[in-house]
Amino acid sequence: MDREGEVLSSRPALETEGLRFLHVTVGSLLASYGWYILFSCILLYVVIQKLYTRLRALRQRHRDRAEAAAVEPDAVVKRQEAVAAARLKMQEELNAQIEKHKEKLRQLEEEKRRQKIEMWDSMQEGKSYKRSARKEEDSPGPSTSSVLPKRKSDKKPLRGNGYNPLTGEGGGACAWRPGRRGPSSGGG
Repeated sequence: MDREGEVLSSRPALETEGLRFLHVTVGSLLASYGWYILFSCILLYVVIQKLYTRLRALRQRHRDRAEAAAVEPDAVVKRQEAVAAARLKMQEELNAQIEKHKEKLRQLEEEKRRQKIEMWDSMQEGKSYKRSARKEEDSPGPSTSSVLPKRKSDKKPLRGNGYNPLTGEGGGACAWRPGRRGPSSGGG
């Protein structure tokens, strides 16, 4: 019995010592970092609440979309028809623009062809086509092309077209060729 009394009396001593140790460590921890722990807990609580409300709203939106899609197939059909009509309208506008562009190109080609015919007729009559071109420039009528024909230069090449003195091609008896690059092909 004596032993049982010792065990009973020692047990509360161990528990009180454990509580003291816990009290000292927790107390010093709170004394050192108490405000940081408090603000961290508050911040964590606020973040969890925000995430929870967003998650709930996201689930609700997902549920609403699923219900709307399941309940109103007529709205989906109408939306698809509206998209198809808009695409058709845009395609028609694009086709109209293409036709206008083709018509402009045809008019330009017709104008060029007419100018060539006039040049040919004036050349057949013995007149210079440059005079008729100058008359067209002087006339106040609309002009489709403002580009003047380029005058050919009178410069002739000094030698043949393929002349290059560095390669030795295309010119006289003297042919200089550059030496071979790299190390000499000697032994060792």
